Amino acid sequence: MKAVVIRAHGGVETLLYEEIETPEPGPGEVLVRIRASGINHLDHDVREGVSGIPVSLPHVPGCEGVGEVAALGPGVEGPAPGTRVAIDFAQGDPLSEPWLSGLDGVDFTHGRIGAGQWGTHAEYCVSHALSVIPLPDALPFETAAAGMIGLGTAWHMTVALGRVQAGQTVLVNAAGSVVGSSAIQVALLHGARVIASAGSAAKLEKARELGAAETIDYTHQSIRDEALRLTQGRGVDLVIESVGGDVLRQSIDAVCFNGRLVTCGAHAGEEVPLNVIELFRKHMTIHGSHFAGRRELAHVFALMAEGRLAPVIDTVYPLAEIQTAARRTADREVFGKMVLVP
Repeated sequence: MKAVVIRAHGGVETLLYEEIETPEPGPGEVLVRIRASGINHLDHDVREGVSGIPVSLPHVPGCEGVGEVAALGPGVEGPAPGTRVAIDFAQGDPLSEPWLSGLDGVDFTHGRIGAGQWGTHAEYCVSHALSVIPLPDALPFETAAAGMIGLGTAWHMTVALGRVQAGQTVLVNAAGSVVGSSAIQVALLHGARVIASAGSAAKLEKARELGAAETIDYTHQSIRDEALRLTQGRGVDLVIESVGGDVLRQSIDAVCFNGRLVTCGAHAGEEVPLNVIELFRKHMTIHGSHFAGRRELAHVFALMAEGRLAPVIDTVYPLAEIQTAARRTADREVFGKMVLVP
């Protein structure tokens, strides 16, 4: 099969488009023929060797893929070959404590697709049989791949953890990112007013096109001051945050009494000083978020198939053009999602 292979950690030049042996599914596994694969910043971290997840080389990256079941491993009774499926990043176990606690989205009992085990930037990918999710027939593969992690994570952050309600004001940081552009849609679907922040005028204009009522350019404006001004001094009910560093610190200051901040990223700074007195006097909640669970993902897929949610697709590239796509990821020259197709 053709695949993207990393044989040494480093820059985009280490992403090789090669012919390698097609993997075979073992006991409890299925082989999926990949029809579309989403590009994520985790791919960038895995390539550079800074993901914090042990990765054995050579390695095939890609943590988000959809396609059709091609073959079943020994002892596996389904889903039947030809079934349209998405491969869950979290390769879990229904008997594990996280799964039984409703946290199957962070159950990595059988590994992480594209990180600890070979991923979806290939023509075929092996997955644990219980870690594939059926796709609606009406949902195109490219759309599914573009929305799986972005819209799934945004839904988990905004709905499950953020408890968004109609009439609230939601501040979405990094509005040009996959999670940010997705969170704008999820918040609007629930009747919230969205203030979007980003680091460029072009990204903020696109955020307005998605439905953001107001915007903040955090390279030139204070998130705290602008959020308070735009809410008549009250502050925002919820922040969807994926930047870290000073953006996170300012966002805490922008939250109203009894408000919430949910975070899933920190590439701008992993260690942030907190004013603990403000935290408890405002009775606010800061919640970390990782990935959505299978039930949430199935719901998001259904909403996408109905046209109620639509991932923002920046570009669809052939798998062979992985270096071009990776370079744009590293330079943050993307609004929304890039997708690879074999």
